[in-house]
Amino acid sequence: MNTPIPVVICDDSSLARKHMARSLQGWNVDITFASNGLEALEAIQNGLGHLVFLDLNMPIMDGYQVLERIQRDDLPTLVLVVSGDIQPDATKRVKSLGALDFIKKPINEQIVSDILHQYGLLQELSPNSEQPQRHNPIDTTIDLQSYYQEIANVAMGRAGDRLARLLGVFIHLPIPRVRLISINELAMTLQTHIQREASATVSQGFVGSGIAGEALLLFTETSIKDMATLMRYDDALTPEAEREILIDLANVLSGAFINSLALQLDVNFSQGPPSIIGLHGNLPEMDTQQKNWEKTLSIEIGYRIGEKTISCDLLLLFTEDSLTTMNNRAKFFETL
Repeated sequence: MNTPIPVVICDDSSLARKHMARSLQGWNVDITFASNGLEALEAIQNGLGHLVFLDLNMPIMDGYQVLERIQRDDLPTLVLVVSGDIQPDATKRVKSLGALDFIKKPINEQIVSDILHQYGLLQELSPNSEQPQRHNPIDTTIDLQSYYQEIANVAMGRAGDRLARLLGVFIHLPIPRVRLISINELAMTLQTHIQREASATVSQGFVGSGIAGEALLLFTETSIKDMATLMRYDDALTPEAEREILIDLANVLSGAFINSLALQLDVNFSQGPPSIIGLHGNLPEMDTQQKNWEKTLSIEIGYRIGEKTISCDLLLLFTEDSLTTMNNRAKFFETL
């Protein structure tokens, strides 16, 4: 019988690890899971990763750092990057660090098969009816946190790619922060952002198929000035020009994020036009008494743009009555 090929699937999302393992189902592989880059390196050094499927945005050690270590130490492994960060510069960077290729999330089994075939790995990993696929005993149960984290990660990558193409710079993508917060905690979060530095806030609502929410894009005023430079606004930065910049950026970032989210949730969202609800540190007070919900699902992403000190926060909020529909979809994806 052929010896199984040692494969490492490295991703901080248990949902992503499960989907990647499913794409290799029935093949002659011995899978080891890693939730961060350090765990992946340890597995490779122990001979468990002749082939590695590597995420980029992870805690402790990200994918770029893993590739740098593999290259520096000349570790015996082949790496395929699997990420929601689809910026052209991200693809170029990982290939310059020795990655074979780039697979964008969410995983498509046929694309994975085609890429393995392209690099002559498909025959080596071909199914073996006498020896079933094996993997190490790591719990891959999907919780709701992991589900929302992963769909946010993919949507964040799509939005970052749109912004990178608009500005011609690399967008540094963080790990999305996903949590359930109260309406009072939300008010405190917004107030903290505003007090940090004079800021502007743009709102864009969306609704569809039992899911409703609002995307808030928060910029500091110093970032707006630098963004104007990147967007080649040569005229004076008048209040009208500031508003035009904010609306343009909201259309790119919020719109791309919401569209990617809709695609992953398999729903059609009707989106309202972006609306500036706060400028120069002013934000209308939230009337918590008029809200008919106590908790909201919050997805928070802090984009850092290029090598400049430009940053903006995207805060996605879902109404409490949307959670039942979204949780049911999460359970459906877990059974796929």
